[in-house]
Amino acid sequence: MTATFTLPPDQVVRARAPLRLGLAGGGTDLSPYCDEFGGAVLNCTIDRYAYCFIEMSQDGLVHFVAHDLGVAESMTPDAAGINGAALVLHAGVYRRMMRDHAHGRMMPLRITTHVDAPAGSGLGSSSALCVAMVEAFRELLGLPLGLYDVAHLAFEIERIDLALAGGKQDQYAAAFGGANFIEFLANDRVVVNPLRVSRAVLCEFEASLVTCFTGVSRRSDAIINEQRTGMTDHARSAMDSMHQLKADAVEMKQALLRGEIRHMGEILNRSWEAKKRTARGVSTQLIDTLYDTAMGHGALAGKVSGAGGGGFMMFIVPPQFRTQLIAALKDAGTVANAVQFTSQGAESWRAQSV
Repeated sequence: MTATFTLPPDQVVRARAPLRLGLAGGGTDLSPYCDEFGGAVLNCTIDRYAYCFIEMSQDGLVHFVAHDLGVAESMTPDAAGINGAALVLHAGVYRRMMRDHAHGRMMPLRITTHVDAPAGSGLGSSSALCVAMVEAFRELLGLPLGLYDVAHLAFEIERIDLALAGGKQDQYAAAFGGANFIEFLANDRVVVNPLRVSRAVLCEFEASLVTCFTGVSRRSDAIINEQRTGMTDHARSAMDSMHQLKADAVEMKQALLRGEIRHMGEILNRSWEAKKRTARGVSTQLIDTLYDTAMGHGALAGKVSGAGGGGFMMFIVPPQFRTQLIAALKDAGTVANAVQFTSQGAESWRAQSV
């Protein structure tokens, strides 16, 4: 599928995709588990985003700029230049979109990005960034791609083209937005089920959530690879834990739809214990300390968002204790905040350059 485009030199294409909190089922979206048993994940997007801006380059070069990482690089628009890029995700998206959707022509562009969370946050930030870049190119090239197409293309770029470790949930969460129960089936089939949660329940759940950044940006590769080894070998402990995580996603979905916040806390704690059994390094002494601190200041439950080892933690707490929990986590040296849910997924628009 290819397309032509026009972008005046005084215009810019902008796109954004939301980050997500994984509520239950994380890890069951990994192959080979989902290919053999089917995976199920419950997640919701929050008010933090990955952004991508695309402009025509006026000097004939390709420019990749990641403001949050403090990296800016320029290269010739050819295979030698692009393949040498340090920003591999930018290069991967650019290379795939030029090859498949721009008649193979390496266009001189400036691609600028920013993410509202550090790398390794456990909020799906890398995949949200990939989705935002694909969505920006969809707008730039006028491509007739739906949400499933954008998510699947982002997944292929990350997991196949670039061979980056990870599952499938993050791309679909970022593309669709909102609260979703996502099923991962054999033959690469994904079904996104948007949940019609009442506004009152969403408000109560939002008022009951606290996130904190542990201060440690982790690489999830080792944890994911160990989880995959356990799945491939059908190690009993790993498989039992994965089955539990999948069952918890189904039960968590029902609890959310019914507005049973306390029961959601019970499931969250159970899932956290199961998650820790899937691989070494999912939890650390720091994470255990923060969990104990939170439970001692009113939290009902908590877990790491994402593969584990660092990044963000999330806690469910009665709303009347949320302020004291945030203060306690800040005293422990973390960056703790409330969050807001979002319902919009990836979106793009054109604007005048400023």
